[in-house]
Amino acid sequence: QVQLVESGGGLVQAGGSLRLSCAASGSIFSINPMGWYRQAPGKQRELVATITSGGTTTYADSVKGRFTISRDNAKNTVSLQMNSLKPEDTAVYYCRGWRAGRPTEYYWGQGTQVTVSS
Repeated sequence: QVQLVESGGGLVQAGGSLRLSCAASGSIFSINPMGWYRQAPGKQRELVATITSGGTTTYADSVKGRFTISRDNAKNTVSLQMNSLKPEDTAVYYCRGWRAGRPTEYYWGQGTQVTVSS
């Protein structure tokens, strides 16, 4: 089993920044890639960004140039630096980790609320 715990959410004004972190514990030896999803009220959960252990990243078009995902393999953490935040970024942000080679085996964190005021 793998446990993912997010932190760093909160309330910020439009144009501000927040940094989310996700700490992984348990059987994490093959958790790759890791990523962030978000779910706004009344909307489906959507992919925000992913990162492999080698540092390859992907981003949703809506956050490119504003968000940066990073990973510390030694500390088993993944972070999401969010800059130039917009009200439409308001959502619950979830950390997700996939078991390497098993795309249908993945784990979720409990989520952290990000609220961007206009």
